[in-house]
Amino acid sequence: MKIISFFNHKGGVSKTTSVYHLGWMLTNKGKRVLLVDTDSQCNLTLTVIGQDNYEEFVTNYPHNNIKSGLSAAFESKPELIKPVECVQVKDNKNLFLLPGSFEITEYEVQLGVSFQLTNAFSTLKNLPGSFYYLMRKTAEEMGIDIVLIDLNPSLSAINQDLIISSDYFILPTSPDYFSEMAIKSIARVLPNWEKWAKQSRELFEDATYPLPINTPKFLGYTVNDFTIHKGKPARAFKNVIEKIDKSVKEVLIPSLDKVNMLLPTDAYKKYCLAEIPNFHTFQARSQEYGVPVFELTDEMIGSKNETLENQKQRREKLNTLFSDATDEVLRLMDYAESH
Repeated sequence: MKIISFFNHKGGVSKTTSVYHLGWMLTNKGKRVLLVDTDSQCNLTLTVIGQDNYEEFVTNYPHNNIKSGLSAAFESKPELIKPVECVQVKDNKNLFLLPGSFEITEYEVQLGVSFQLTNAFSTLKNLPGSFYYLMRKTAEEMGIDIVLIDLNPSLSAINQDLIISSDYFILPTSPDYFSEMAIKSIARVLPNWEKWAKQSRELFEDATYPLPINTPKFLGYTVNDFTIHKGKPARAFKNVIEKIDKSVKEVLIPSLDKVNMLLPTDAYKKYCLAEIPNFHTFQARSQEYGVPVFELTDEMIGSKNETLENQKQRREKLNTLFSDATDEVLRLMDYAESH
């Protein structure tokens, strides 16, 4: 079982959409996948369950969420963390969701305090490794191959804990000035998180839920939600996309390299995993039917004649983009395991 986090402290970068679509595409390629919603906005959970069904779900299954799953550690209960009963995503028999909780941020302060521990006998020492333990136990029970985590858009203690508990991470971006600035910020933050983890893994090794002994590796970044003109990003977006690529290569990569958060250089064909344009009308259809854009049927699209043919071509292009990106993620993971 391998864990991939999707992280950017800038919001509006299609992080949830990327997790959902990549997760589904991984199942199309024979993997059994668990999606984990750790964002208190619960967008991934609402995507899977549906906004109209969410209240009923919470009423009927009040303990089937990540906060309840962690309660044994954060509320010092005399019991071990148990796997959470997850939700099957639509009719996809190999895709599951560990639902999020609007109240997960209530654990933020405790987790942050635990990061400052020097007393190895404190019960707080069990908190940093609890997220990993919950995900691992849940994944093991379900025979999961890959866990994808949807992180919240912040530099929170929860995000820090999830990143250092992951095997890999992907950086979704959008083609705007603030994404470029966020990359420079992330280049400073992630190495500090890993330096803390390197010191703390030994400190927490005798905890009930120890931190995993691994350094998360960067798989690449994506650029999402831009307008296409004549088959290519419109000029305004193209310029920003080029700046993002430059910031990744010149700022982020050297910074990650210093703390061993990269795969060997020859593993990467390029750092950009995919450039995914705006879904336009497909976005509404995808939300309505609860399936990725590349799984929309002709009937779901709802167009006719020439318009339908154009939409089918767009669907195929999006399918190819997500398929190629998923193939690259799997190739990089295979490379990492074999070297």
